[in-house]
Amino acid sequence: MGAAGGALNYRFYIERTIKMNVLAICGSANKNRNTATMLKNAFDGAMSVPCATGETIYLYDLNYHGCIGCHSCKLLDKSKLGHCAVHDELAPVLEKAINADVLLIGSPIYYSDLTGQTRSFLERYLFPGMTYEKERRPLYPKQTNIGWVFTMNAPGDIYKDYFGRLTALMERFVGKSEYVMAYQTQQFDDYSKYAATMFDTEMVNKRHIEQFPKDCESAFDMGKRLAGSVTAE
Repeated sequence: MGAAGGALNYRFYIERTIKMNVLAICGSANKNRNTATMLKNAFDGAMSVPCATGETIYLYDLNYHGCIGCHSCKLLDKSKLGHCAVHDELAPVLEKAINADVLLIGSPIYYSDLTGQTRSFLERYLFPGMTYEKERRPLYPKQTNIGWVFTMNAPGDIYKDYFGRLTALMERFVGKSEYVMAYQTQQFDDYSKYAATMFDTEMVNKRHIEQFPKDCESAFDMGKRLAGSVTAE
């Protein structure tokens, strides 16, 4: 067998035996609007990388709550340290997130913050993975690449500091993190039906036609980039 044939067989072997887990978490209640659409593009980008396998989970489909502050995950008992003690519909999602190679999280911005469901997920995901030891060593078995998708009605630069803090937090305890965003998004198909005169609807609708597809392309590129960096390691 020639060198070229050997290389092809090796590549086939790698693609059949190595799987990269991609998990997309949608923190929006709307499955067909801005956040979900951008998140799907990020997911498709990650799934375009060879060996990728994954799924999308919609948090609003689940019955759960945030951290209850029981501190069971901080006990020295090895069966409890690093594990959330709450057993609800989020518990299996947390296990998938911990074992993911790429974790994509999408949330609209409500009142200068993530949605409540997304925030509750983060509490349950992040808190068990860190300790109160001086070294603050992470407990999860591997690093995970994190991609954020943010959508908002506000101007684009208003939340950049907040987004920077979120990515820095993830890089401290989880792994490489970056984000994409869409701002001044179209919230309604027909603004005349809503008490929403504060918006420049002509500008918003124009951005939805001209800019939002570009934002989705950026999301696709981010997903592909994060997944590609896993396979390159």
